[in-house]
Amino acid sequence: MNDITQYHPKILIALELAIGGDKAYFTWLLENGYPELAALSNAIRANTDAIEWLIKNGYRHFAAFDAASVDDDFAMEWLRLHGYHFLAVLAEASRGVQEAIDWLNENDLEIFVAIARRIRGFVDGQTFDYHRMPF
Repeated sequence: MNDITQYHPKILIALELAIGGDKAYFTWLLENGYPELAALSNAIRANTDAIEWLIKNGYRHFAAFDAASVDDDFAMEWLRLHGYHFLAVLAEASRGVQEAIDWLNENDLEIFVAIARRIRGFVDGQTFDYHRMPF
């Protein structure tokens, strides 16, 4: 499925929980016909193998969304240029853009607000560890 809005709300809740690091929901997505969402959840959690899987398996838009949701303006523009306007709004909400969050709420898309918050929480929780610098 290419349009994230077409997934059943229960599937989107599983995605949100998998993004949060819940391995049981990640596994459930993977084993129940939603490998693209399992990969997306891992991509958001900075797994480069998942990003590569998304690109190789026809989900380039999810890989672009992952990049755009953090800070990649080129990925954001790619989403818009290729007609993935909803993913661009969701990426903006994930960046904390209030207008995007308000639009999602006004359109009764609370599950996507929850997904955006989960992404934002994960990104904000990342810390730079100078002990792991590759010298």
